[in-house]
Amino acid sequence: MHFTLKQLQVFLAVASHENVSVAAGDLAMSQSAASTALKELEQRFDVNLFDRVGKRLQLNEQGALLRPQAAALISQAEQIESSLISHSDVGELKVGATLTIGNYLAIGIMANFMQEHSSAQVELVVENTQAIAGKVRNFELDLGLIEGELQEPDLDVSYWRDDRLAVFCSPQHPFANKTKLTDKDLLQADWIVREKGSGTRQAFDRAMSGILSEINLRLELQHTEGIKRAVEAGLGVGCLSELTLQDAFKRGTLVPLSVPHKNWTRKFYFILHKQKFLSRGVSSWIEHCKGITL
Repeated sequence: MHFTLKQLQVFLAVASHENVSVAAGDLAMSQSAASTALKELEQRFDVNLFDRVGKRLQLNEQGALLRPQAAALISQAEQIESSLISHSDVGELKVGATLTIGNYLAIGIMANFMQEHSSAQVELVVENTQAIAGKVRNFELDLGLIEGELQEPDLDVSYWRDDRLAVFCSPQHPFANKTKLTDKDLLQADWIVREKGSGTRQAFDRAMSGILSEINLRLELQHTEGIKRAVEAGLGVGCLSELTLQDAFKRGTLVPLSVPHKNWTRKFYFILHKQKFLSRGVSSWIEHCKGITL
């Protein structure tokens, strides 16, 4: 073999950071060692993998073709290393989750998973759907748990479980005593919703199809707790996953609203890169998630 795993690791780190110095720091190497490793890889095969613009290194066509293959090979090597070190089929696992899943489902899933697999080391990253998809696409995460629909050529998207959104307001809001809301009510409301790029916002926009352009969006917030606090303060009407609202409904600090003529159902999904090595850890995580009843 005419290349080393270290050279591929440097290549992937530079591809991710677009800077040799930052990549070297990420790999706990000196900048000169990282530069040498990348230079030797390119010279050995007489190929340029990056377009060099000042201090920035951007993947060219050849580098983009190599990236998923190199990431898959490094993933397999890391899995072998984890198995040898821990004497277990499940080692380090990097999981991404969107905000609703990450804050209300993934922590419990992770705790149960690590109890079943005592040697497993799970790192959880919580961001919105677009951000998680980007990290899976760039091989920064082994897999993602998302609440938004995706159509990306590099990613495999598979069904996990169902979810449902709920419309809600404060107990003092004029809508609180309504039996059900009409489109006229929806158009009169001041809405406090998630930001664009989130799965919750995607589902909200789809449910409001036909009147979306006329909806009054008063606030767009990234965090569910911020939306709940704003609605509790009487700033408007909100729409979030029922998972995030159960405690507030029980306490009576928020009131669910009935909008039966709109479709509030949606799905949660697993996402993986199509060229990602399906390790024992990834397979076990997916099966664990499917087996949990919440």
